[in-house]
Amino acid sequence: MDRNQLLAALNAVRDGSMTPEAALGLFARAPYEDIGYAKIDHHRGLRGGAGEVIYGAGKTAGQIAGILERMLAAGGENILITRLDAEKAAEVAKSAPLFYDPASRVGIANRTDRPLVGSVVVASGGTSDLPVCEEAALTAEALGSRVTRLYDVGVAGLHRLLSHLDELQSARAVVAVAGMEGALASVIGGLVDCPVIAVPTSVGYGASFGGIAALLSMLNSCASGVSVVNIDNGFGAGFLANRINLMDGIV
Repeated sequence: MDRNQLLAALNAVRDGSMTPEAALGLFARAPYEDIGYAKIDHHRGLRGGAGEVIYGAGKTAGQIAGILERMLAAGGENILITRLDAEKAAEVAKSAPLFYDPASRVGIANRTDRPLVGSVVVASGGTSDLPVCEEAALTAEALGSRVTRLYDVGVAGLHRLLSHLDELQSARAVVAVAGMEGALASVIGGLVDCPVIAVPTSVGYGASFGGIAALLSMLNSCASGVSVVNIDNGFGAGFLANRINLMDGIV
């Protein structure tokens, strides 16, 4: 249950369309619901502004479907499932309404149309970084942010990035996704006045060490206002960008 659902329930009690006993049943799930193999935090949205996200890797399709069933019963919408492979997605879709993007391996259950606000830019160094980019972009969109995608604008052809200065400089947060040497985050950090969230990817040749070279480069950025998440962690970057974008006073 998130803030909007809680407020709706309280208003429903006030106007008589919901009994106090029914509202109590909704609140009784606090702080979590134990289904044996998972403890579902129904009130995470109330505390933190965004509902619980399901990490799909390592879980069976049955476990994911079981968690979804309880979250949907509690009124969950736009429920994110990350690192969800195509085979599990096909199974989960038999029991729940599911949008699935195979490139990013992101699933969104009970996806609803709602106004997207603010401005988050997701920029990639190259096309090979797109799976991580889309994990970030879909995460931010599912949580309520308007996202602009600027793909294949890496430093090997800087004019490609500079042709999008208007989008970059009007953003409230930028996610810079790059492998190889990871220089994109520093370049963007020197062009914008908003926070830049750098995502190193595991794209690159041998000396990139599976993304460690890009990670170290981003951690040592000389540009102010750049923060760094883990290698290939598009979800973490998209979540943080959304939180920055939706801070009080930003619409």
